[in-house]
This record gives sequence, structure tokens and C-alpha cells, in this order.
Amino acid sequence: MTAPATGPVDQSPTGPAVTMYSTQWCGYCHRLRSQLDREGIAYEVVDIERVPDAAFIVEQANGGNQTVPTLVYSDGTAQTNPSVAQVKAKLSALA
Repeated sequence: MTAPATGPVDQSPTGPAVTMYSTQWCGYCHRLRSQLDREGIAYEVVDIERVPDAAFIVEQANGGNQTVPTLVYSDGTAQTNPSVAQVKAKLSALA
């Protein structure tokens, strides 16, 4: 599912095209991070329990729920708990 996200997400042209909103205890987040690392995909990680306003961004993308991992892309769209194939497809579409 791809939805618009709102909030202060810095997506500079030289930075990662994707930001992963996560928590330290989230097993799905750890799995996706490992897969993205293995594929050589650059991303920024934001812990929603440690960064002010990050939880709000996740809630906006997920109908009020704090569901992680939530990925926000440089075009402002978001995916919740995507597969690495979905991430690669989205990044290809943005390129």
C-alpha cells in the first residue's frame, strides 16, 4: 500500500531516497534492514520512540496506527511493512 506521508522528512538529492520509520524491538524492521543492506539499498532509519514527531508521520501514513516498518520515499509516498522486492520496484519507479 502506498500512501502520501506528511511531516519533516529530509530527502535531499544526495541522501537516501527512502526513510524507514522503525523501533528497536521490531523484528520486521530488523529483517527488512538486513534485506536492504544485502541488496545495497541506502536508507535512513528513524526510531519513532526516540525522535519527536516521527510517530506522527507514521500515524499519518497508517490511518492513525503506529505500524512499523513504515518507509517514506522521496516523492512523499509511504509503504508499510513492504517486501524488499516492493522497495526495489518503488525505487526503480522513482529513478
